Amino acid sequence: MIFLKTEEEIALMRAANQLVGKTLGEVAKLIKPGVTTNELTRVAEEFIRDNGAIPTFKGYPNQDNVPFPAALCTSVNEMVVHGIPNDEPLKEGDIVSVDCGTLLNGYNGDSAYTFCVGEVSPEVRNLLKVTKESLYLGIEQAVAGKRLGDIGYAVQTYCENHGYGVVREFVGHGIGREMHEDPCVPNYGKRGYGTQLKKGMCLAIEPMITMGSRQIQMDRDGWGVRTRDHKPAAHFEHTVAVYQGKAEILSSFDFIAQVLGDKEF
Repeated sequence: MIFLKTEEEIALMRAANQLVGKTLGEVAKLIKPGVTTNELTRVAEEFIRDNGAIPTFKGYPNQDNVPFPAALCTSVNEMVVHGIPNDEPLKEGDIVSVDCGTLLNGYNGDSAYTFCVGEVSPEVRNLLKVTKESLYLGIEQAVAGKRLGDIGYAVQTYCENHGYGVVREFVGHGIGREMHEDPCVPNYGKRGYGTQLKKGMCLAIEPMITMGSRQIQMDRDGWGVRTRDHKPAAHFEHTVAVYQGKAEILSSFDFIAQVLGDKEF
């Protein structure tokens, strides 16, 4: 069932998502060679709780009812999504997707950003740039009267035209009182197909794009998803509210931009 949100509910979701954006900004301050993803998640969890929210990912069960152990998903290099933080230091030239969720006043926020660690190769920087651009092209289609396939088509064609792979097995989602609600929001599709978008839908749109093949494999921990060919993957995510004419982006990369300035990619 798809739940349409009222303006009051969207205001609560905006607050939860802005907190996610601020948390990612705090993480951005720390990312450099030598830092561990466990350090990132410790800072993020403390910041989320200090702001009166709960880190939604911590304890969230997978299909086998295995709880996720941390406040952040941190996915390095060929890890596409759902990487578990650890004590391995990040290295010069790595990339790391940081996915964050909060529960604030009964509503969820969800956003992700892929960061460069030090100097990253031009080829990998371009993967990040194109993936982020595809997110905004998808968001442009998230308006009342369009269909889910319009979002997926925009992301898929842009990324495939750049020679990249589009992950099929993991998709975006509806969001509200629950972190994952209907509908699923694939990053591939046909224009004019799929569920019609209506004012008040709230969607987490999140392109997961690979430098090589789109084929993936699961880690033995039941969470981590990595490219089968071990080539890098990028992941960017915003939560949006569907309106007539133009979606509102409820999450924010502005706090990251304040930290990174022009050193984004």
